[in-house]
Amino acid sequence: ARGSSPARRPEAHMETSRFYDELADYYHLIYADWEQSIARQCDALDSIIRQRLVAGAKSLLDTSCGIGTQAIGLSQRGYAVTGSDISARAVERARREAEKRNLNITFSVADVRQCYEAHANQFDVVLSADNSIPHLLNDRDIRTAFEAMFRCTRPGGLVVITVRDYESEDRASVQLHPYGVRQTPEGRVIVFQLWEFEDNANFYDITMYFVIEPSVGQRRVTASRSRYYAVSIMKLCKLLQEAGYISVERIDNRFFQPVIAGRKA
Repeated sequence: ARGSSPARRPEAHMETSRFYDELADYYHLIYADWEQSIARQCDALDSIIRQRLVAGAKSLLDTSCGIGTQAIGLSQRGYAVTGSDISARAVERARREAEKRNLNITFSVADVRQCYEAHANQFDVVLSADNSIPHLLNDRDIRTAFEAMFRCTRPGGLVVITVRDYESEDRASVQLHPYGVRQTPEGRVIVFQLWEFEDNANFYDITMYFVIEPSVGQRRVTASRSRYYAVSIMKLCKLLQEAGYISVERIDNRFFQPVIAGRKA
C-alpha cells in the first residue's frame, strides 16, 4: 500500500523481476538508437575501467545485465563477460542478442544479493549499471548486495555502479517523463514513464508505458510498474566502504548517469 514501509514489502523482489520480464521485448526502445547507446555507454565504461586498472582488466561480471546493453558492448571490446539478472526474460533476450552478434557471454538468472553464490568466482570488474541498485529498497539489502559483489571482486579489482543522482532529481509527487516516439518494423511506439513519489520522497513508483500503434491492427498498451529507493550517492559510497571497498569515488560527466567506483585492496 502507498505509504507502507518498503522494507516490509515481501513482494518487492517479485515486482522487480516481473517489471523487467514485462519490459524485455521492448526495453531497447527506451533508447532512440539502442546500437549507438551500446557503443557510447561501453566506450565510457571501458575508459573508466582502464584508467583505474592500469594493468588491464580481462574478466567482468555484470550483475544486472538486463537485455545486455553493457554486457554486449564490453564483450565487443574484448572483456570476458559473465552476465546475470533477476529477470529470466531479460536474460533470455540478452542471450539471443549476444548470439546474433557471435559473442561468447555466459548468462544466468540471479539476484545481485546472491551473485557470489550464483557465480562462485572472482572477476577483475564487477558492474551494476543503469540505476539497478535502487530497486533494493533498504540499506540492509544494498549492503548485502555490495558484500556479495565484494566477494566476486578479485584482490585489486574494481566495482563500477551507475545510478541516478536523487539529490538533484525533482521529487514532485507525480511526474511524466517522455522518452520519444520510435519507428519500428511493426509500426510506431510511444514511450514514456510516470513517476509517483511518496510523501516523504524517499521512495517512488515508476510505471513504464509503451503505446504500440501497429501499421496493421489495433493499438495496444503495455504498462509495467516497479518501485525504487531514492538513495543518495553519498549513502551508496558509505555502504560500498562498509562492504570492504576502498578508494570509493564518484565520477561525473563520463556516463549518462553518475558513476561510483571502488577498489578491493
